[in-house]
Amino acid sequence: MSTQDESRSSTSLVYAWYVVTVLLVAQLFSFLDRMIMGLLVGPIRASFQITDTQFSLLAGLAFSLFYAVMGLPLARIADRSSRRNLIAAGIAVWSVMTALCGFARSYWMLFFARMGVGVGEATLAPAAYSMIADYFPKNILARALSIYMIGVTLGSGFAYMLGGAVVGYVENISAIQVPIVGEMEGWQLTFFIVGIPGLLVSLLMMVSVREPPRKGVVASTEIPLREVMDYIWARRKAYFGHILGLSIFIMVVYALNLWGPTYFIRTFGYSRPEAGWIFGLVMIGAGTAGLLIAGTISDKLLASGVEDAYVRMILFSMLAILPCAGSLGYISDDRVAIVFMSLAVFFSAFQGGLSAGTLQLMTPNRMRGQVTALYMLATNLIGLGLGPTVIALTTDYVFGYDAAIGKSISLCSVIVCPIGAIILWRSMPAIRKQLAEQK
Repeated sequence: MSTQDESRSSTSLVYAWYVVTVLLVAQLFSFLDRMIMGLLVGPIRASFQITDTQFSLLAGLAFSLFYAVMGLPLARIADRSSRRNLIAAGIAVWSVMTALCGFARSYWMLFFARMGVGVGEATLAPAAYSMIADYFPKNILARALSIYMIGVTLGSGFAYMLGGAVVGYVENISAIQVPIVGEMEGWQLTFFIVGIPGLLVSLLMMVSVREPPRKGVVASTEIPLREVMDYIWARRKAYFGHILGLSIFIMVVYALNLWGPTYFIRTFGYSRPEAGWIFGLVMIGAGTAGLLIAGTISDKLLASGVEDAYVRMILFSMLAILPCAGSLGYISDDRVAIVFMSLAVFFSAFQGGLSAGTLQLMTPNRMRGQVTALYMLATNLIGLGLGPTVIALTTDYVFGYDAAIGKSISLCSVIVCPIGAIILWRSMPAIRKQLAEQK
């Protein structure tokens, strides 16, 4: 390679890392708009006179339903058209819909606005993964994707910390008069404040990110969804066991993410800004550590010949989280609670990279995109759609008082995690067989 070619390659790689940075910023804003609900439980409930269960439908089902359902068609659009334009449009949509949450005058207006947030955010993941794969050579692709994955925990953490600061600014505002709009409560203003800046990220995406040329595109290699479904059905014990087991476990993951700040508010009297700051640090520190440590250990085990290393590590995390999450409802010291919540988040993060990685190893190359989209459909509908609601139902109808949120997390964790673990464990022989088939 000539000096000129090396210089061009170096410049291209620098720009590729810039693109990853922009995508990370986009992801941070997506999680800010997604997770802000966790800090607004009290004021939204008070404003609309709703229960935890009704709130959980706003935070979980309203978002996850369209986020999950739109994932597959948007993934196919990302495979055929400009991914940059798709992401930019998606950022604009979810930012505007987040701001519109602030204009909601009824429960159902807020419900439909959250559905719109889900539609917008469904554009990011499939297009971002595809762009990164085309920007980076194979020898550093895994590193680039890993950094993007870390954005999940970092994005969640910063979302709670920044969201907590915004909530702290407006929480003492009972109502303000906004021109044209009229009277707005503090929680409504919060949505407006966190939503509108996302439009700048959309603009940044359009003016500074170039659509990369696609690598290895062969028109005839596209496989119809029906053929993919037939392939999965023929190996259903492996695929259904993995996907269902993980989806059930992810119910606990999303339950911790959504109700974590509320747990500290109701159990220990934290203010919403304090809860956002503490839980944000937990997500950044423990969540990121769990993701990186699980990936490192699993890769070493895989290199040593343990073909089902990823699955074993996930199974371990399902069991290890039990005493951590299961104790949260019975801890009286907030410092001890922070430690146990950190451990619970740490083990919950193990599945972040390993679950999708297992699917990549199990599945023929040409089917991986659609299989991953189907996996995300299941995990978001079950995990995000049901996880927060199960906690809310337990609080409302089993214990019957708001301060029992910790006991609800404990009870659901000790029931749900073993179910997910048993399903995954029973499918391991079939998973090992499928992994061997793809060697």
